[in-house]
Amino acid sequence: MRSNPLLYLASASPRRQELLHQIGVDFALLAPGVEEDAEALEAALPAEHAADYVVRVTRLKLEAAVARQARRALPAAPVLCADTTVALGHHILGKPASAADAHAMLRRLANRTHRVLTAVAMAWNGARGPRTALALNITRVRMAALTDAQIDAYVASNEPYGKAGGYGVQGRAAAFIAHIDGSYSGVMGLPLFETAQLLQQAGVSA
Repeated sequence: MRSNPLLYLASASPRRQELLHQIGVDFALLAPGVEEDAEALEAALPAEHAADYVVRVTRLKLEAAVARQARRALPAAPVLCADTTVALGHHILGKPASAADAHAMLRRLANRTHRVLTAVAMAWNGARGPRTALALNITRVRMAALTDAQIDAYVASNEPYGKAGGYGVQGRAAAFIAHIDGSYSGVMGLPLFETAQLLQQAGVSA
């Protein structure tokens, strides 16, 4: 790890790393350790709305990351984290737990429009003490009609795992996406416009 990082990215997501590199931002990783139950933070509450869910989870992730930074006695630098979820109507679609789960998610999304919600948050030390800021991006995605054979082939590629809604727009599922109304980078997991605004607030430049 760098001795004086410009920014900590509190995520192990290669997609978020790729997107930060895309806008020329240098960073060090501050991913959860094996002693942390990161998945537990992503549990939805009963009847929780998707926007409330993704904002709450992102705030919890940010708090955990700041505590991790202090626990590891790391040099001071702003901390960035994000969380993404997929919503079909009032239903939150998280990460599939099995091939059958992934198939069921994709069958529900096929030939319909769903929302991809990504919240991004930052914590940093300002002139008047610790500060945090959060932004939410909501993008509407139209998925084409899919046959069971197409879904089975996609699930067999192992791409659905670890991805909200069971697909990744930057991978093979790009062939299924008929229309995106909003932020492509937000669907990938880190909306770059909102992220750039937060970086500017925290005094981080490319």
